[in-house]
Amino acid sequence: MSTAVLAPPTPAARPGRTATRRINLASMAGTTIEFYDYFIYGTAAALVFPKVFFPHTDGAVGAIAAFGTFALVYVFRPVGSILFGHVGDRLGRKRTLIVTLVTMGLCTVAVGLMPGAATIGVAAPILLVVLRAAQGLAVGGEWAGAALFATENAPDGQRGRFALYPQVGATVAFALAAVTFLAVDLGTGETSAAFLSWGWRVPFLLSALLIGVGLYVRLHTEETPVFTEATRTASRRGVPFLEVWRHRPRTMLLATGLATGVFACMSIATAYLTGYATGSLGMSKAEILVIDLVGALVSVATTASAAVLSDRLGRRRVVLAGCLGLAVWSLVLFPLLDTRSPVAIATGIVVLLALVGPAYGPLGAYVPEMFPTRYRYTGAGMSYNLGGVAGGALILLVAAPLTASAWGPTALGVCMAGLLAIALGCLRRLPETHERSLTAV
Repeated sequence: MSTAVLAPPTPAARPGRTATRRINLASMAGTTIEFYDYFIYGTAAALVFPKVFFPHTDGAVGAIAAFGTFALVYVFRPVGSILFGHVGDRLGRKRTLIVTLVTMGLCTVAVGLMPGAATIGVAAPILLVVLRAAQGLAVGGEWAGAALFATENAPDGQRGRFALYPQVGATVAFALAAVTFLAVDLGTGETSAAFLSWGWRVPFLLSALLIGVGLYVRLHTEETPVFTEATRTASRRGVPFLEVWRHRPRTMLLATGLATGVFACMSIATAYLTGYATGSLGMSKAEILVIDLVGALVSVATTASAAVLSDRLGRRRVVLAGCLGLAVWSLVLFPLLDTRSPVAIATGIVVLLALVGPAYGPLGAYVPEMFPTRYRYTGAGMSYNLGGVAGGALILLVAAPLTASAWGPTALGVCMAGLLAIALGCLRRLPETHERSLTAV
């Protein structure tokens, strides 16, 4: 057992107005870029990549290959959470967040500049895999750092309010991705050669603007007071990854199970359903992107509201309501979509995204609150990213085979509901944390 002694809990002072704005923007910038890439890549994987990078495969195989590269990020995320978690727990949150931001951003821009298979042959998908692996490492360290930067700067009792920004960054990114792809689609034409040649690249290249803003804000913020105090008063011996497994394995695995169900619904809502609507339901790209945009804006509101509400009602109660709603809606979703009614399709997707908010919004504060400062970056990052692999990646790989099975798309809805049942079981065994002091964990 570690002999480290943490400082006694003391109430955190609220940062000034200017400092608060910078903290909010700094914690939101990286997750916005992370999820902006996630969503534009998912949209491109559904609409374009089978033709650009895997042109010699049939439709189903090409889609699986494209979504395989999409899911590859999840494979490297846990590795990145160990690597950058160690750096963040030893050298600080701010330095680590700058590195993850730049790496993520450069990889996203590079995908937009890549030639397709028609130009460089098999080297195109290979380069795509390399970029996705590098990005996965950076993404593995981004969310935990952003969530910690928010929660460790927040006064006790307001961590949900501060931590809503990295969570809202995901839904804002989805809206930005939908708007960008919609503008490109309307400008080039739904089936035009221009969209396949260069139109799809525009959203990736525009991410350079987000990188610039995010980097400026992060360079002009200070290290979190909780981490700064811990470096003065507590021993930092040992390896954070090993400390998590030695002291909090049960907590990490339960948090992973919770994140798995939430991520499964996010991945289906924001990536898979775009291709399903255009390929199986006969919707145009413009129609589904408009629905995605509306759903994203609704999800921004529910995510932020849930995060703030969790300061008053507790994290578990709000997340519980979100997961229960998602479980029920998962069973209704595909029968509703398969009516092929535009109103029913819009209702199914928008309600799904709205219900993601209560389940996802409080996690920005809830997961970091479960771990001590000396290995909080690693513990929170591992929990979140292992959940991403189990929920976000695997469900995308099985989604197409499940919808093509004898049970049809309903099988995918049952799979989502099953993962949410696991999430609810894990949540039942996790503690409430909203009244904890971060220095007393």
